[in-house]
Amino acid sequence: MDIELIRRLSTPADTKVVLCVMDGLGGMPGPRGRTELEEATPRHLDRLAAEGTVGMTIPVGYGITTGSGPGHLALFGYDPLQFEIGRGALEATGIDFALGPDDLAARGNLCTVDAAGIITDRRAGRVDTETTAEICGLLEREIHLPGVELFVKPVREHRFALILRGPGLHSGLNETDPQREGVAPLGVVALDPAAEPTAVLVRQFVTEARRLLMDRTQANALTLRGWDHRPNMPQMPELWKLRAAAVAVYPMYRGLSRLVGMDVLDCGTNIESQVETIKQHWHDYDFFFLHFKYTDSAGEDGDFARKTQMIRDFDAHIPSLLALKPNVLVVAGDHSTPAVMADHSWHPVPVLISGDHVRTDAAHRFNEPECIVGGLGTFPAKELLPIAFAHARRLSRFGA
Repeated sequence: MDIELIRRLSTPADTKVVLCVMDGLGGMPGPRGRTELEEATPRHLDRLAAEGTVGMTIPVGYGITTGSGPGHLALFGYDPLQFEIGRGALEATGIDFALGPDDLAARGNLCTVDAAGIITDRRAGRVDTETTAEICGLLEREIHLPGVELFVKPVREHRFALILRGPGLHSGLNETDPQREGVAPLGVVALDPAAEPTAVLVRQFVTEARRLLMDRTQANALTLRGWDHRPNMPQMPELWKLRAAAVAVYPMYRGLSRLVGMDVLDCGTNIESQVETIKQHWHDYDFFFLHFKYTDSAGEDGDFARKTQMIRDFDAHIPSLLALKPNVLVVAGDHSTPAVMADHSWHPVPVLISGDHVRTDAAHRFNEPECIVGGLGTFPAKELLPIAFAHARRLSRFGA
């Protein structure tokens, strides 16, 4: 939906909407010829599918494999091709780093390389956050770049945020993660001639970081991606005339929520505490975004059985959400992460809508085969929130 049309048609209402995003939800057939959702047979989600309506979303475009940032922006009602946010800005704001007008941020991953500089583990074994914090402290103390201030901040597990502060910094840099193992990290390249001075600074940082970490057997190198400044985004509360809250554990999703104007609630570190947080704040907000990361992590690790179990774990908390009596409950994914591919993919993503004014379809299960033929059809993910808010009577009539 067009942003200006949202402003025109959105209307306040005494209704509650909960958007549950199971990261990397979509899958493909595994060892027994069934997808992770089919294998999980999540009984509460299946019941919601039978009572509600299902379909498939296209996160960005047909055949386009997307990252989590654009995938979530689409679910929040923004066209991800119009509102593109670099992962660095998301990570930095997600850890409450106040990005200023002269700041340029990147998402960093610690990785492990061999003696020849070849990546053997892109995520350094998902080292614990405490280890990453120690490494970040070392890099921030020991590396000094001419003309800029340097911040290296831990995010979660192997992830960190790199922020350069200084005049004239340019975001037109490549990503140095080759997205596979068995090759060396990519060199820093300016994608725009104006970005070459910034590229020189980042190359120096990468070289110095490698020197400082080379004696480690794990997490002895790094990759960088998602360079960006703080974006200027239309704010969800103003667009939709509501109070919006995010209940997310991982910093990147907290950062994205903050950038679009949601209040980011303290919610602990697991799904139990997230649901409890929603209960505690139920009367304070009209819209809740609940993020569940672990389906995606298992899919990226190629662990079909664990992704299946994560779906079951999430499903077990559906009754607690329903007990709050939301007018509309949406379960969706930002992209597909099939365990058999161990990566994000371009496949459409299952979605279900349950609640008031839902026209039921013939689906009785929440899985890919039934969602493909569900009543919602296959549609752009950026249209999901307008559909959900229409069910909650938060969109007025267009025209006479």
